[in-house]
Amino acid sequence: MKERELRLALVCYGGISLAVYMHGITKEIWRLARASRGFHDGASSGNSSEAIYRKLLEDLEAASGIRLRVMPDIIAGASAGGINGIFLAQAIETGQSLEPLTDLWLENADVEQLLDPDARPARRITKFWATPLVWMAARHPGDTVERTVAPDTREEVRHKLSNFIRSRWFEPPFGGEIFTAMILDAFDAMEKAERGPPLLPEGHPLDLFVTVTDFEGHPQSLNLNSPPQVVETEHRLSIGFRARGRGQRVFADPAELVFAARATASFPGAFPPFTVRELDRVLKRRHRAWPTRDAFLAHALPRHAARGTAEDAVLIDGSVLANAPFAQAIGALRNRPARREVDRRFVYIDPKPGHRSVRLNREGDQQEEATGENAPLPGFFRTIFGALSDIPREQPIRDNLDAIDRHSSRIRRVVRILNALRPGIEAEVESAMGGMLFLDRPTAARLFAWRAKARQRAANSAGFAFPAYGHLKLSGIVEDLADLLFRLSDEESPLMRENYRQALWSHVRAIGADRLTEDVGPGSPPVLFFRTHDLSFRIRRLRFLARRLADTLEVGSQEGDSAVQKMHDAIYEALAHYTECEGTDFYNDAIRSAAKELPNNPAAALDAIAHARGLDERDGTADMMLAEALAGLPKAERRTMLLAYLGFPFYDIATLPLLQGHAMDEYDPVKVDRISPEDCSAIRSGGAEATLKGIEFNNFGAFFSRAYRENDYLWGRLHGVERLLDIVISALPAASRLPEESVRAYRQAAFMAILDEEEQRLPHVADLIAILREEIGGRTGGTVSIGDDADAGGGLP
Repeated sequence: MKERELRLALVCYGGISLAVYMHGITKEIWRLARASRGFHDGASSGNSSEAIYRKLLEDLEAASGIRLRVMPDIIAGASAGGINGIFLAQAIETGQSLEPLTDLWLENADVEQLLDPDARPARRITKFWATPLVWMAARHPGDTVERTVAPDTREEVRHKLSNFIRSRWFEPPFGGEIFTAMILDAFDAMEKAERGPPLLPEGHPLDLFVTVTDFEGHPQSLNLNSPPQVVETEHRLSIGFRARGRGQRVFADPAELVFAARATASFPGAFPPFTVRELDRVLKRRHRAWPTRDAFLAHALPRHAARGTAEDAVLIDGSVLANAPFAQAIGALRNRPARREVDRRFVYIDPKPGHRSVRLNREGDQQEEATGENAPLPGFFRTIFGALSDIPREQPIRDNLDAIDRHSSRIRRVVRILNALRPGIEAEVESAMGGMLFLDRPTAARLFAWRAKARQRAANSAGFAFPAYGHLKLSGIVEDLADLLFRLSDEESPLMRENYRQALWSHVRAIGADRLTEDVGPGSPPVLFFRTHDLSFRIRRLRFLARRLADTLEVGSQEGDSAVQKMHDAIYEALAHYTECEGTDFYNDAIRSAAKELPNNPAAALDAIAHARGLDERDGTADMMLAEALAGLPKAERRTMLLAYLGFPFYDIATLPLLQGHAMDEYDPVKVDRISPEDCSAIRSGGAEATLKGIEFNNFGAFFSRAYRENDYLWGRLHGVERLLDIVISALPAASRLPEESVRAYRQAAFMAILDEEEQRLPHVADLIAILREEIGGRTGGTVSIGDDADAGGGLP
């Protein structure tokens, strides 16, 4: 059975009250990941849409022979998308449930809950002069409320809109500490609920990025030719979290996640800016400790923490400068382990494409549609609001998509080269090994000798190309060491960073490690330096071996799964021995002290790093693991893996220059998908205007009515399941995909399952649910229900 991983890198846009709609979508992503985990573990799956996903995965395997695993492993978000991304990441890594969040969103995402106590109208006479504004907003015939709100909820919306308009002006109406406490309550509710297993495999990393805007900004030094250094103010911040998928599977301290969620969603004018002091006050009132506080602030606010001003940093909504944080997600593509064929998708969630964040009036919208000489220029307020709000948030993502396309093109080019080189490299390795005399009996000692022999043969065969490859490798090693030692030193100045680089390079030249020639020998300074410090080469080699295993043995082995699984485990266990050296937490205080002295004594700093890593000893351990696993493989499969392992220096010389010195872990091109109301027409066409209530009142609409929130949450789930079914099905080769009538049946079953599940929870949209049942039946032709066997994944009649 061929296995394939559908890996999702999620980019979640902002949307103010459309956060409720996005909760429905991220809940479906969580359910899909749960169904996939249960499918691969042979465990039971839940009901509702989760059962449909499980049944789909089973049917796709039966139809195509491909066992698909869905893995959301990169999440980046801003504002409302940032909050939902944080909750989703917590659920994926820890196995906690998103179910408790639904009731909290429906109950608490309301103006009456969010209004600061000091901002509430104390009596009817409060701001009596604002009454005409209230009437203009919600009382004149044909107003927004009358046009869009069901009759039985109009008074609720008008009452809350009145309180909102008559709340304090020139200060944010919503309470910052109230919001912080609500987010903390949400994480507590997730912690208390029943949990399942983590949704990513053991050892697979999960990356989360949340964008924040530093209102006052922090100084950022730039090195120029002249003057040598300038200082600019940087306002962009990205708070990153990474789970390595091992141990107790604790993602982060809840206080850190609350910090990121509250900061990224400080929408200007609605919520007060966020500060560390606000979170400290909330935690103090609840008698909650935050043991990782100082380390987290040094990570999240490094410039402020270095100056001792982290508590004074003023943070506002992340979507002000980066509403579509693709760059962080693209950067996380490096160092992703590839166990088998990967279908990498960037899935971005945009709840309101083409819908402006701020609209001054309906006439303004009509003016936007005018073209040519009749189109008036934007007025004073529209220009200002557009510059401050719409334009930064609504910039197209063309540059990001171009970067993804370049990444995919590079992958396709390298894969073609690898496939073309393989026959010649395998023949070269066999020649170097003397006709494979002892390759049937690999031992750790023989692997060591064969590796050295193959490496020297590759260098000699490369001719004049080898020095260029060697210098590229050397540059990568030195730059990585300089960056690591600089981070270990706790220095911040760019000038000091450059001093570290220069000191390290001077030492490398002094010991002759840069004297790379075509006939460089085994005992030469460059080779000794590579043996001592080239961690990246060892990691690249094992990941290449893992990919070769996935491409060949895991698909076509005739000896069952045990020997192949043992080889798989040996590769990744050996890989773990090297990758643990990459992070700063691996190094002790003695090495940090040596790092501080690097400009004066680079040799001591390098010796300390080399001693801590002990790459020669790790090589011996890895050789023993691999030799034992290789010995268990049949002869043909053993030969395949040995030729890949020993031939890697040949491949590396050919491909590393194409990769500009970086490893390529996922060997498959990247595709991009979008989830938005505009992309979902299986039930109702018309996009956000025809389905969502949260777009009203400049995207604050869902804060004014429980019925609004129920509406948007339900549509979020329906739109989410529609698009996720499309994405999962598209992961198969075109020839193996389901016919359109089967796809419609899956959609209909999922839609009906969601309506059945949510009917009791969403009493304010009972009429909508009844209408949707008719629309779903009418569009797809009949009714489809889920079978009773939910544990087995349900069924489609």
